[in-house]
Amino acid sequence: MLKDKVKALFEEPACGKNQAKSEKDRKAGCSKPLTPGAAAGGCAFDGAKIALQPVTDAAHLIHGPLACEGNSWDNRGSGSSGSDLWRRSFTTDLTELDIVTGTGEKKLYKAIREITQRFSPAAVFVYATCVTALIGDDIDAVCKAAAAKYGVPVIPVQSAGFVGSKNLGNKIAGQALLDHVIGTVEPDDVGPTDVVILGEFNLAGEFWQVKPLLDRLGIKVRACVPGDARYAEIAAAHTARATMVVCSTALVGLARQMQERWGIPYFEGSFYGVLDTSESLRQMAKLLVARGAPADLIDRTEALVAEEEARAFARLEPYKARLAGKRVLLNTGGVKSWSVVAALMEVGMDIVGTSVKKSTAEDRERIKILMREDPHMFESMAPRDLYRMLADGEADIMLSGGRTQFIALKARTPWLDINQERVHPYGGYDGMVELVKQIDIALHNPIWTQVRTPAPWDADGYLIETVVSFPATDAPSPLPGGERSRPQRAGEGVPTLERDVPPHPAPSAPTSPHRGEVMEVGATATVHQLPSTAEPDVSFAARHRKKFAESRVENSDPDYLARHRKKFKTTDADDMGEC
Repeated sequence: MLKDKVKALFEEPACGKNQAKSEKDRKAGCSKPLTPGAAAGGCAFDGAKIALQPVTDAAHLIHGPLACEGNSWDNRGSGSSGSDLWRRSFTTDLTELDIVTGTGEKKLYKAIREITQRFSPAAVFVYATCVTALIGDDIDAVCKAAAAKYGVPVIPVQSAGFVGSKNLGNKIAGQALLDHVIGTVEPDDVGPTDVVILGEFNLAGEFWQVKPLLDRLGIKVRACVPGDARYAEIAAAHTARATMVVCSTALVGLARQMQERWGIPYFEGSFYGVLDTSESLRQMAKLLVARGAPADLIDRTEALVAEEEARAFARLEPYKARLAGKRVLLNTGGVKSWSVVAALMEVGMDIVGTSVKKSTAEDRERIKILMREDPHMFESMAPRDLYRMLADGEADIMLSGGRTQFIALKARTPWLDINQERVHPYGGYDGMVELVKQIDIALHNPIWTQVRTPAPWDADGYLIETVVSFPATDAPSPLPGGERSRPQRAGEGVPTLERDVPPHPAPSAPTSPHRGEVMEVGATATVHQLPSTAEPDVSFAARHRKKFAESRVENSDPDYLARHRKKFKTTDADDMGEC
């Protein structure tokens, strides 16, 4: 049964890439064979849980060993305006004894009972894993029995990790919603401007920057799947008049089947960038008007777009001069592979490369249109190649997820998180301004100048110092009467390593400089670090005295003591400054 479902997902009619294949290649499926270790963070189970976990008022129960669950708290960065139940971890924690004795199904039933009685969730999503699929636990039957017993929807998700990649897991999650959730609730407030938004995860709360725009137009978001969604909203999604697909890689199959079953048309759009946000609002308005919404919705949308674009471009103007011509390496995928490209090109930045590892054929075509003859697309790039590209200065900043941030930091290149772990919202008009602001902060952070400066020591660990001499002059001192500068107190501008050491020979003297010797050249004197046959004094005290010799002030200096007493006269410290 699972095999048939996976086969059907591989034959998705709405996937242009799949339809371009031959019949033989289409039967082979879409997923690549998993390599050892590749399933960690990238299996079908991971993809299914990512696509469903932001449903805020539902409990998410993983039927399998403890390690499959990991840490669910804040693992996606999705914002929630309601319950935080979805962020908790629930697992049946199967052990070897449970597997050998065949008590997995009983343990699952008891876990569902405990969750429903203690937390009263709106629904429970039960995820199959590799182990429970291999031993044959019938989670469909268990979920059906528990739902009938406790009066709470219990949805089985056949997401065994070995069936394919994370992208396939997204599709399995969408199929579970279609089979068990959507269409099970009939709302009493259906309107002509209801929309469903699929593939929007509300990362860092970025959809909250778009929803006020829809509210101003009178467009009601029936359900946003899965970001900040409620179970009842998804269950009533079949009453919407239009669907917008944000991440087509994940849930385009769900949109296509909703169109076939309930006649809801859909389009693909993006809320990244000023122009893409405007275009998505326009397409949504046109689709709703075609389905019976008031005709003035299009005019009101144009007025809103003009107002918001003017405000956004005015806020972006100060950044254009600072960011124009800066080169960006975009190492992400999916919808961001083209939507962020368009957003950055609006402020004059150059894209030197964008990853299309998780992008659809339509995403790739959009990149070609945006970047014309030089799209700079790459399927994947090895870490050593990323490092070489950044270290050679081929990009001024890299935008990626947390997995590759240390490559950029090792190459001493600015980096900005643009994936699910980020803390700044980049969606909508305000989000575009925030994205450009964060890029500007990262690029012009003074830390990059410091870390790129050569180290001030040689290969042997000795400091390479340049000592500036202060030649004597008859010009009046800018200091108050009676006070002397440190160079004057240290010997009228003659740089010394120790106060009582006589001056070294002039540069023309026929002597060879030794380690630590000072040779005066004009206004500067450079400390040459040359090999010496004598054993150097490497003690900390000796090096400390040598470093601060010329700036040392004797405690017997009357001017120093007078100023010191004046400074600390209101404190309990003694004259020597020891507190």
